Amino acid sequence: MRGQDGRRLANMIVRHGRWGAAGAALFAAACGGGGNGGGAQSTPAPIATPTPVASPSPAPTATATPAAAFDTAEYRQSDGPAFHRAIPAWQQGANGQGVTIAVIDTGIDTANPEFAGRISSASADVAGNRGIQSEDFHGPMVALVAAAARNDSGIMGIAWQADVMALRADTPGSCASSDGCRFAASAIASGIDRAVSNGAKVINISLGSDSDPGAGVRAAITRAANAGVVVIVAAGNQDSGETATQIASPEVFAVALRQAGNGNVIIAGAVDGAGVISTGSHHAGSEASAFLAALGDEVCCVYENGQIKVTTSGGRQFYTVVSGTSFAAPQIAGAAALLRQAFPNLTAAQVVDLLLRTARDAGASGTDAIYGRGVLDIGNAFAPQGATTLAGGTAALPIGATGVTTSAAMGDAVQGAALGATVLDSYQRAYRVAAGLRAAPLSARLAPALAARGFSSAVGPVAISYSLDARARPQGGAWNGQLRLGPQDAERARVLAARVAARIAPGTDLAFAFAQGSDGLAAQVRGARGPAFLIAGSPRDDTGFARADQVSIALRRQLGDWGLTLKAEAGEAAAPLGERLGRWLPERRRDAVTQVGLAVDRAWGSFALALEANWMAEDRTLLGARLHDALGGGGADTLFLDADLAWYPGGPWRVGAAWRQGFTHARPLGAVTSDSRFVSDSWSLDVSRAGLFQPDDSLALRLSQPLRVRSGGVGLLLPVSWDYETLTPGYAVNRISFAPSGREIDLELAWNGRLWNGVAAASLFYRKDPGHYAGMPDDKGAALSWSTAF
Repeated sequence: MRGQDGRRLANMIVRHGRWGAAGAALFAAACGGGGNGGGAQSTPAPIATPTPVASPSPAPTATATPAAAFDTAEYRQSDGPAFHRAIPAWQQGANGQGVTIAVIDTGIDTANPEFAGRISSASADVAGNRGIQSEDFHGPMVALVAAAARNDSGIMGIAWQADVMALRADTPGSCASSDGCRFAASAIASGIDRAVSNGAKVINISLGSDSDPGAGVRAAITRAANAGVVVIVAAGNQDSGETATQIASPEVFAVALRQAGNGNVIIAGAVDGAGVISTGSHHAGSEASAFLAALGDEVCCVYENGQIKVTTSGGRQFYTVVSGTSFAAPQIAGAAALLRQAFPNLTAAQVVDLLLRTARDAGASGTDAIYGRGVLDIGNAFAPQGATTLAGGTAALPIGATGVTTSAAMGDAVQGAALGATVLDSYQRAYRVAAGLRAAPLSARLAPALAARGFSSAVGPVAISYSLDARARPQGGAWNGQLRLGPQDAERARVLAARVAARIAPGTDLAFAFAQGSDGLAAQVRGARGPAFLIAGSPRDDTGFARADQVSIALRRQLGDWGLTLKAEAGEAAAPLGERLGRWLPERRRDAVTQVGLAVDRAWGSFALALEANWMAEDRTLLGARLHDALGGGGADTLFLDADLAWYPGGPWRVGAAWRQGFTHARPLGAVTSDSRFVSDSWSLDVSRAGLFQPDDSLALRLSQPLRVRSGGVGLLLPVSWDYETLTPGYAVNRISFAPSGREIDLELAWNGRLWNGVAAASLFYRKDPGHYAGMPDDKGAALSWSTAF
């Protein structure tokens, strides 16, 4: 009956053997890059240097170490770490420290510096009283693959800081025989029990047989499983005379351990450096669901006197490498140790499931009869699996999600920043992630202004003014432009309000509108007039973000010298057209915005003053900014205080000034803290002259600042750490300033009048820090438009 590395079991005694021509091969120069596969050869061959693969996944809560720090000569000389992508785990501090790997084998080389200070005091000879010093290379080599130290010398194992519990199980005197080492089933069972009772988290058994190990070993494996220990057992090697049919499934020894392991056992097959199943390895067969392949061909390197053994032949020097499923198993055992250290919440069954689930696919797609679940990939095993949620809660926060998308009033406030938080994957493993903060996209000003076409008509006491957007609306987006009215159109709009108001009661005006805010509508019902501009806007109706589907109403009552206006509107915050907002808003969602306000106005001689107070309520947005659903999204309340002053010094001249001050309070919900407040403002100064070239034309100059957050922002109470003992997060407040470093200033010179039986407009404009982005190239240009009725 065959056993691992070609071992034989006779009367339940396992002995050494080998697959192929030799159990150890001479290999030229430095051993690295995962070997060259196939059966063992004694001819020199060049070795490729492996390239470390950077982790594509978010990091666990430990601070990440740069991948380059591990790319040393020692690492490049080792085989398994590069082939199985161990660096992503090492980067986050996983090295096996505090985890004991029990190796049931032929003992260990106690003098080898690769194990200095890490040979467990529970190590023992479970088959006699000889001590744990090995008489052959096998046991020490298995331990080296799993846990050789990172000491800038020789090779390094997968879990290079793990403790090794060497449990020597070879029958006394057998290793010196011509048949090789033998292992009694009772010694194997004793080793398993000793490993469990002394706290081993992982047991490696690079032994095997084509016979059942018996009830004693089965019971010991069951006890190990019940104690939460991961067991890795080699699948078996092809012995001389075995046919392809005979190696189509793992050896009986391995199958028996898997059956007794209650989901805690992995059967290890071997692949070469190209990821192809080794010639001598048993296949997955009927055990495919628990079978995992790992590097087992020409694994570097056998030691002698505490250093890599060097053999001189024909004037050339060679390293001795080994092949067999015996050396594939400790690759997996080391990976299990890394997981058990990094994520102490994982059960043994979860560790096994992770390693199997995250394997690199090989052979036929999915689980197959040769490679089983695939090839061990430690980087994949350390990446988050399944949906991720904020630690301590149930709110889903996908990896790579955008945490916050700001609005136009916030400009470049969050540019280059990120939001740190801790999330849990489907295995309840903690990861430190950085949710993106997306600054408001710059929006075009000139094209939408020119695309809007104005129309007006009057029938008796009723006048109607409206604008059409001449462009096709992409993706069903709403038009968010302002009504572009010339002086005559503005006057007709005033007549509309007055005429409707007259039908209600003397001195009472009523107006309503669609796709226009209530602030502009209130100005119309009080008869406010002002110059028309394409680029430089007025603070009136500027909320700092685009709105859509607005319906507004304004009711004005003249009370002596004063006018009192009540106004209201309902609509929604418009998402930037064509944007999916970082993959978390795949479809357009209605984020309702409502506003109510009260305005008073009065004229004193050549002066006209209007004062307004507006209360704006957003169901989900914060002055247009959007938070990921996992962070809250309770909306915000904003108080806008407005002042509008016009002076008519005489004749055709008009001088105007307007100011808007906003105070926003985000409603505390989810992660949003109660002190999330910010202040915004906008202003404009303009001067205009009517009748410059003709009775009804005008020339106007305006200097303005669009609404801009001046100070403050939002606080988010987020989990930033995770305690695996109590399974509770640690929280900290992340403060995000919404105040941009840029400040947009607009200057525009505009002319409006009649030309060639139509209406013409000309504009020269200049924008500094467009969109409140500091350093953004200045936006300047000119525009001409002409329209006529036909």
